[in-house]
Amino acid sequence: MRTLSSIPMALLAGLLFLSSPSPLTAAEVFEVNASRLAELPGGKEADGIVGDFVIRNGKVEATISGNLPLRRANMSTFYGDGGETPGCLYDLSRRGEANDQITIFCPSQQKGAVSYVRIAEKGEDRVAVETVVSAARSKDGIARRHLYILEDGWNGVLIVSTLENGSDSEKSVKVGDLWTRFRESGSHKGITWGDSIDPSHKCGYAYGWIEEEGATLPKQGDLTLRSGEEVTVARFLAVGRSPGEAVGLVQARRSPGEVGTLTVRLRDGQGNPVAGGRLAFATGDEKRIPAYPDDEGRVSLPLPAGGHSFVVEDTGRDSFEETISVAVGGEVEKEIELGPQAAVQFAVTAEDGSDLPCKVQFHARRGTDRVNLGPTDRAHGCVDQWHSETGHFRVPLPPGEYRIVVTRGPEYDHLQDDIVLDPGATVEVAGVLRRSVSTSGWVGTDFHNHSTPSGDNTCGTDDRVINLAAEHIEFAPTTEHNRLYDWKPHIEKLGLTAFLSTIPGIELTGRGAHLNAFPYEPEPGKQDGGAPVWQKDPRLNAIVLKDYQRSEPDRWIQVNHPDMVENFVDRDGDGRVDGGFAYFGGLIDAIESQNYRESNILAGAPFKIGQARTGLGRQVNVFREFVWLQLLNQGIPIWGVAVADAHHVHGNGAGGWRTYVRSSTDDPAAIDWREIVRHAKAGRMILSTGPFLEVSTGSGVEAGGHDRVTGEVELRVKVQCSDWLDIDRVQVLVNGRQAPEANFTRETHPEMFGDGVVKFDRSITLDLDEDAHLIVVAVGEKHTLQKGFGTSAQASIKPVAYNNPIFVDVDGGGFEPNHDTLGYDLPVKGLTVDEVEALLGR
Repeated sequence: MRTLSSIPMALLAGLLFLSSPSPLTAAEVFEVNASRLAELPGGKEADGIVGDFVIRNGKVEATISGNLPLRRANMSTFYGDGGETPGCLYDLSRRGEANDQITIFCPSQQKGAVSYVRIAEKGEDRVAVETVVSAARSKDGIARRHLYILEDGWNGVLIVSTLENGSDSEKSVKVGDLWTRFRESGSHKGITWGDSIDPSHKCGYAYGWIEEEGATLPKQGDLTLRSGEEVTVARFLAVGRSPGEAVGLVQARRSPGEVGTLTVRLRDGQGNPVAGGRLAFATGDEKRIPAYPDDEGRVSLPLPAGGHSFVVEDTGRDSFEETISVAVGGEVEKEIELGPQAAVQFAVTAEDGSDLPCKVQFHARRGTDRVNLGPTDRAHGCVDQWHSETGHFRVPLPPGEYRIVVTRGPEYDHLQDDIVLDPGATVEVAGVLRRSVSTSGWVGTDFHNHSTPSGDNTCGTDDRVINLAAEHIEFAPTTEHNRLYDWKPHIEKLGLTAFLSTIPGIELTGRGAHLNAFPYEPEPGKQDGGAPVWQKDPRLNAIVLKDYQRSEPDRWIQVNHPDMVENFVDRDGDGRVDGGFAYFGGLIDAIESQNYRESNILAGAPFKIGQARTGLGRQVNVFREFVWLQLLNQGIPIWGVAVADAHHVHGNGAGGWRTYVRSSTDDPAAIDWREIVRHAKAGRMILSTGPFLEVSTGSGVEAGGHDRVTGEVELRVKVQCSDWLDIDRVQVLVNGRQAPEANFTRETHPEMFGDGVVKFDRSITLDLDEDAHLIVVAVGEKHTLQKGFGTSAQASIKPVAYNNPIFVDVDGGGFEPNHDTLGYDLPVKGLTVDEVEALLGR
């Protein structure tokens, strides 16, 4: 066995220099129980529970998932078979830094059921956790044993896998590893590396094959084993402050007699440490490997002996290339002075001078290169935007000319400024965001968003919370995939309790209908925070969610991005109307009639022909909103909600769609979730991409309500927009049909539209000859959200708002649906492109 004693003393000193500030302690291992939950590794992707195993020393700590029912990493790490992954490495971080960035490491692609996971060694300086899969338990007849080993002083985990063919025939086995997920990854001389999702988190991983513990180096990813034959492979998985450091640690492990140590200190002109930016090392034809400085501006890492070139990069400063040479066992120290940093300093306030969260767009002008401030799933620098939890912040920016646009959702006017940013200069941008739209009695909500605990995205939870606040969402339940979670601690930590309210909830997800529900109580230490397990029949999910944990009369349940055909029209997909999942509508409170796409509430048909996602051929796309109108006419009164379903910050972030819900308070800190739910259950909701729409009958009945009239009904309609939005059409839908006498545009009725905040404020009289549900649509057909969203995908969406239906009884017998299908049969599964084209062209 190879130990630290075989490493040259000069290199050993360098490796110790790289350790975390916590004192060296002996390696230890323990099975997590309820009293030791707080000792689990923390971080962005941390996912340990009771029954897992922790191995740690003075430098690193890791979680190995226990052999527990349904044990899996964050939802959708793997779908279907292999979704359960006991006995794999879930977390790995530097000791005490709560900086786990790895979702899962599957040695030799280990997935599925295991025979057992246990502590295999517990010595004074060495510990190990063992995962065993017997040949009888495996699908391919291969017995597998994975040993996770940690010793004092190591900067990573040694993982040894032995694979034995326990079948009677020759078998092909995979020895290559599987890990997920990273913003950027690559390989260098046989070492695979991955970068943290957000580079500012300064964490990187690397692993490579080594010959230890009797292991041999595999020549390829797939091996063929004869009956009874076995193979042992080993890899060292290292964690560092960056991929560059982690790669160096693996190199030092594999070839201790062939490396030296480089230490670079970055300083500005005043001698202060530069903690931002990165060093990007050249690797021939491969990707450059990034290395990040610590808070003292220091980068220190092992490198193979020889010459190395690297580029020093920091947004807002000139980049330049350096070349150094290190000798075996030698240490090279270099101090680099960087030039002054160009930046924009913001001071954005409300009209009363108070602080405000906000969003800034940076649009390059007059030959300046388009800026890229960072990945799409973080708040502080996502492509060409910056989302801030405060109005006072500084953004490093390359020198050039920019148009700066500052917004805070659709109720506030925008700020715009054209600046010239000289090298090394700081430009100050100050201003007041005026809340021009009055929404008294309503709050902006979004019942469906995600961050990295959902598993299918890597947006930081803090970043999601900042994104919501910057877009002026006031109430957003926590709805991570298949996980009970609570954003409230993140909101409190960021100082956003005055701007955003939440309640713990869930999105229950699988290969079928997804359902959002709240409230629940997360249960730390349990798989998925104690969440239930998704089932194919959505009715069963709705029933389970209704009284899960406790009976709750105010529990909210909605269907997300529903398949309207399967859920409500053609359940078995045989092309015939069967009512979908019978009684499903009575088990839920609402459907997402719209999320993150262009509205089709005014479409003239239930479908269109579009390009297939694969890019090959065309496909039939069903308009959810049109089918919703058809169902309302069939007597299925399901409320509609609009959401973002955000998984990123830029491009697919919050703020494009929202739902206004009645509330007795406009103070987010005072919002009562029960009141919000009770109003939502009553349909008192307005769906909007920005315009604020108010609709009521002459007797004051609002969205979701019932009125009784004889013949004529009066609708009072008011639409407000901030200065970056506009509408040019108001259309009343009567039983889903666009009433020609209630279609008003700026072109045909210019006197009815305003150019200030109030765009439309009129009473509309309708002559009804039958019971009717009424929906008012306000839309800017010649406008988009571009000013407020810039280069984000939401920019192309039109400003639109519409109310949940108001039901009007004209004969005194109670409201009766008219069963009109709006000129088209309810759409069923299996309609071909040719069939739909024939229907559209008739």
